[in-house]
Amino acid sequence: MTDPMARDPRRAAAASAAERYLADRGWVEELAWLDTLGQATVPLDDAEFAGVGGELDCAAPEGLSWDRLDGFERPAGSWTAGFADGGVLDGLAPDPVLARFAWDACEAGVGSLSDDELVGLLLASRRLESQHAAVSLALVAELDGRRMTAAARPGSSRASEHVADELAAALALTGRGADGLLGLARGLRELPMVWAALHAGRIDLARVRVFADELAALSGIKARACAAAVIDQAGGMTTGQLRAALRRLVAAADPDAARRRAEQARAEARVEAWGEGSGNSALAGRELPPDDVIAADGRITAIARSLKAAGAPGTMDELRAAVFSALLTGRDPEQLVPAAGPAGMAGSRHPRHDPTSVTGSMSGPEGLTGLAGSVHLTMPLASWLGLCDQPGEAAGHGPLDAWSCRDLASRLAAGARARWCVTLTGPSGRAAAHACARAGPPGPHQPGNHGPPGEQASAVGWLRARGDWLRSLEFTRLESGTCSHMRHSTAYRPPSLLAHLIRVRQRTCCFPACRRPARQCDLDHTTPYDEGGITCECNLAPLCRRHHRAKQADGWQLKQPQPGVLVWSLPHGRPYTATADAYPE
Repeated sequence: MTDPMARDPRRAAAASAAERYLADRGWVEELAWLDTLGQATVPLDDAEFAGVGGELDCAAPEGLSWDRLDGFERPAGSWTAGFADGGVLDGLAPDPVLARFAWDACEAGVGSLSDDELVGLLLASRRLESQHAAVSLALVAELDGRRMTAAARPGSSRASEHVADELAAALALTGRGADGLLGLARGLRELPMVWAALHAGRIDLARVRVFADELAALSGIKARACAAAVIDQAGGMTTGQLRAALRRLVAAADPDAARRRAEQARAEARVEAWGEGSGNSALAGRELPPDDVIAADGRITAIARSLKAAGAPGTMDELRAAVFSALLTGRDPEQLVPAAGPAGMAGSRHPRHDPTSVTGSMSGPEGLTGLAGSVHLTMPLASWLGLCDQPGEAAGHGPLDAWSCRDLASRLAAGARARWCVTLTGPSGRAAAHACARAGPPGPHQPGNHGPPGEQASAVGWLRARGDWLRSLEFTRLESGTCSHMRHSTAYRPPSLLAHLIRVRQRTCCFPACRRPARQCDLDHTTPYDEGGITCECNLAPLCRRHHRAKQADGWQLKQPQPGVLVWSLPHGRPYTATADAYPE
């Protein structure tokens, strides 16, 4: 294949600009893709994007040969071992060799495969499926290119509609589905490394959509730079983790673009209602301000939790849904609590209100409807001080842009029960030390500041007051590497400080890819307490109830070789390591 860089000097200049951009942001280690663009067998411009041919290396892996693909009787349990962890077929790029061996394995019957081989074959099938999706997108792009070239007004929305309509008829898609497919194919023209990863089976179509959606607000060079920063890790991330990582990169690369996108979308704020497949219905608010949504969600949870404590039947999810419906329809959430006495309606989800019920004394501003929720906001110190626009995050909601974080922080600071926590991170972005304070930092308009009034109104005075508050905090170092057991407890339940530090170290469930906030998880002893496991940072980790139960199932094992590093062994034999997510920086 000819060198596309030599053929188009504009692309060489673009690659050079992208390299400088990445280097300026400290992403030098992510530059490998720039060095291989000249040898890429993926489309790099409109004309090439339509091509799915070129040089395809179909050589069989070591130990396999093409003459084994036809007319050869393979004994059971021999060649299929190549799908096992570390086997010659495990991780093989999708090509005719892998496709033929996967087909033969299915033809022979998967019942004879071991669990490990079965998972390996499943992964191989996913890689092949990804390659087919890449080919489909290239074909859509080719059709789009032909139609747009022939159109009287190539860039018009009407011409695009006609292309989408043609796809809808051919593939039996809805108009929205055809628009989405066409938009995805066009978006990948700006992200050749993402198409290449899909074609190589390193990511799937769902992750490709995340790349296209999150990078749509950036210009070509910046979009490619952000894609390059995470493309190698994307296959091991869930779509939620990938979306969060890309949102942080977008906010860092071009905060104004992210803000413009949010403001433009807010003009489309709406409430939608639709029918569920079960026959029930759904109601949702779309494109709402993040701080309002997070505060409202926390309030719904707080009311639901109080109702459950008062005896209301149902799971937390059921109670949250019932509270949501009650608040919007003007009903008092207290009516969800069963009436007292044998004539009460215990067990009913919507009992009539009884003023003598257990919550009858809780009406008014201090009752259930006046409760405030709990919001865990994390943001970089410089963003909080207003010195930069690096994004933060809210537990259970994912990344938030800096201005939304500051709005939410101001709302939280206005509450009397706000708890202030400061976490220092190491080079990896993971928690290294932590401090807590009940009293928040003095603001320019709060009593207790020192200095002349004129200085208090200035930015310098405000920053100085915040700095003095930070210096007054006492930080506790978190354990890492070899544990010193300085906070070891002989009790089964960890003391409050130890429990808090564990949740600071790991903000989500410690099962790979689980994003349940740690505050909603059990603090589990990795080695069970009744089997000699100690209550210490090196033997505690947050696990949601689902994965806590999974850990106790037959064939499942969990070890914590060092504080915060969890190694899972699953019944099919493959190990998986989970570490704490990095903090926003």
